[in-house]
This record gives sequence, structure tokens and C-alpha cells, in this order.
Amino acid sequence: MPSEWSAMPSTTPAVEIFGEVYHVRGSDENEYLQSLAELVDRKMREVAEHTKGDTARIAILAALNLADELFQMQSRQEGERVEIREKVAALTEELSQALGS
Repeated sequence: MPSEWSAMPSTTPAVEIFGEVYHVRGSDENEYLQSLAELVDRKMREVAEHTKGDTARIAILAALNLADELFQMQSRQEGERVEIREKVAALTEELSQALGS
């Protein structure tokens, strides 16, 4: 959880994931925690459709899928940052040349 949550009052809202109710300590952002729980639940149900196994196995495979999605998104964002830096450098050069003429 983000470090800024430690300064916020904590609550323990109930969330349901894969048919089980969990009381999760978090900030007052119950909607955010509910959204996270819904994402995990959805991913576990997707995995369960294609995999036989106990809840722990399904949870681990769902976590791996979520980690893969996170890494792919981070990689795309880094690529976009590089493109933006290159574009800014090119535009800065163009502007410098235009002002220098």
C-alpha cells in the first residue's frame, strides 16, 4: 500500500474475493479497496475457468497474471517516456534553430 496511507486513519472494510470475505486494513478509501478486491476476484475467476486446482493455486496463478500485466504496463510507460524525451529534444532543437535564424 502507498506510504501515505500510514498517515491516514485506517479502517477494516469487508471485501469479497472468490467467495470469501476478507477484512482488509486500509485507508478510508473503501471504494478503492473494493475496486482492488473486484479486480483480484475477476482475475481469479478468469484463471479458475481455465485451470483446475485449489484456491491457493488459483490465487498464485492470478497473482502471476496480474504481475505480468503490471510489468507490461510499466514497460509500455517507460517506452512512452523515452519517446516523449526524444520528441521534446527534437522540438527544443527545432525551436533553437528557428530562434537562432
